[in-house]
Amino acid sequence: MNRTAKAFSVLLGGLAGGVAAAEPPAMSAAVPGAAPAAPALPNTAGPVRVRLADVVHADYRDAVMSVVNKPTVSTKATAPDLICTATMYEWLFDHPDRVALAWQRLKVPAVPITDAGNGLFSWTDEHGSEVVWRTVGTFRDGRVWYATGKVKPGPATPSVPVKAVAVLSHPQKAAKDGVASFSTSVQLFLVSDSRAANLALRLLGPAAPKVAEQGAEQFLEFFNGVANYVQKNPTKADALLAPPGKK
Repeated sequence: MNRTAKAFSVLLGGLAGGVAAAEPPAMSAAVPGAAPAAPALPNTAGPVRVRLADVVHADYRDAVMSVVNKPTVSTKATAPDLICTATMYEWLFDHPDRVALAWQRLKVPAVPITDAGNGLFSWTDEHGSEVVWRTVGTFRDGRVWYATGKVKPGPATPSVPVKAVAVLSHPQKAAKDGVASFSTSVQLFLVSDSRAANLALRLLGPAAPKVAEQGAEQFLEFFNGVANYVQKNPTKADALLAPPGKK
């Protein structure tokens, strides 16, 4: 669950994590004149069900479309149906920092997510990774996240610059008295032009799509795990989701 609690870092780190498996001789080969860049993998995320040009804010539209149209890696995942109070479920997506803190309070190792203000969130680690993201568009029963940054799988590995788009859909299948059944899915599109990322793709080989898919599944569990807990333990919700320093 430690990887799950990193949220976007899971999605971005799935590709970059392959770099950590490289031995020093392989890493030294990632220099000018080395093997040609690995080609982008087939798009396994499928077509986006909403017209992104209509829902993404104009300031981010070009950046989002460039990632979605030519991803290095793409994937999708669907979570098991979940029953939760509708307002609570939406609140969790608006506050990933509180979700990460909730996992910590449940004694599950979790890397903190910081609310940087104005809808921006960030994640860093001890190796020098830094990823920031925000919601750049919303639609009925869903939203679009855009992330940028660098992922450094270990102290001796290079940083991998990344850009990513996640399209989250959580349509309600049934609702009564404010409680709904949700069928939640995510489509992920990731771009990295670095040699380190190309090396990761070569190392992962046919396993790369599965690694990305597992990251997407963990991303959904990051939110759904807490949503399921607070739905089953409503008296503990306020303390679990309170700001830092409060319980």
